Amino acid sequence: MSAFLSLRNVGKDYHLARRSPFRPRPVLRAVDAVSLDVHQGETLGLVGESGCGKSSLARLIMQLETPSRGAITLDDVDLAGLGKADLKAARRNFQMVFQDPYASLNPRMRARAIIAEALRNYRTGTTADIAARVDELARQVGLGAHLLDRFPHELSGGQCQRVGIARAIALNPRLIVADEAVSALDVSIQAQILNLIIRLQAEMRLTLIFVSHDMSVIAHVADRVAVMYLGRIVELGATETLFASPGHPYTRTLLGAVPTPSPARRGRRSAPAGEMPSPLNPPSGCHFRTRCAHATSLCAQQVPTLRPVMGRSIACHHAETLPAPQTYPEVDHA
Repeated sequence: MSAFLSLRNVGKDYHLARRSPFRPRPVLRAVDAVSLDVHQGETLGLVGESGCGKSSLARLIMQLETPSRGAITLDDVDLAGLGKADLKAARRNFQMVFQDPYASLNPRMRARAIIAEALRNYRTGTTADIAARVDELARQVGLGAHLLDRFPHELSGGQCQRVGIARAIALNPRLIVADEAVSALDVSIQAQILNLIIRLQAEMRLTLIFVSHDMSVIAHVADRVAVMYLGRIVELGATETLFASPGHPYTRTLLGAVPTPSPARRGRRSAPAGEMPSPLNPPSGCHFRTRCAHATSLCAQQVPTLRPVMGRSIACHHAETLPAPQTYPEVDHA
């Protein structure tokens, strides 16, 4: 079975301004040799700390940024090789839900016009057809008809995100990339938007890439999880497997930091030692080695490859010999 979305050795470098005219321009490697396969209809969770490169990878998939290296194919079509007109046509099949529900909407347009914009751009029907489709989309995302004539500043964060979701599904895409789609919302609204996304994914048979720094959110929505650290995928596996028995030391510390309401287990929460190194000057070999209690000289000398270990893929030289993971707080995963 071929992958619907395939990434092969994808990388992205940003050349920053010179600090001195006598020195070369510093290079920030935001994404480093990422290879992934995503199958039709599945939900892949992309998780990691802020600055790990997950949003940069999402933008590469959406062709909002051009990869510095590697190939991204959607349904066997190389997206980077498409011209402007062909890329616009292909965008019907992949859309994005953004992190900030206010910043992602045009403040001068009413909700109705925002949802209808893609329908008009792709000339999907008459004015009456488009109006009917907007009403249908509003019902589909749980947005009251009385809200469609309001501007974004007159809507709540959750309502704005529903507008953004309606806009994203307007053309019946096959792939949705949701970049921190609930992180800017109140906790009570987060659950509503997550349940909406899960329902739409099932009803429309969408392929979904859900980007988040929150392990409990990822556990709720994802079929598989890819853990990123400083631009690299360090662990990839089924959600149940990864949460029950995380293999990479970084995955273990992310799970150990998940808040729990149980007083008896609060003391067991942990976070990675120290701060994430600067992506401008990452450690040699394994990028996580400076924060890892199990690092050896091999970790500094050689970049670990993502390889099959215990039913998932792990990029760690010592994955087979690491001690058994501790018991983590229960996370409600679907």
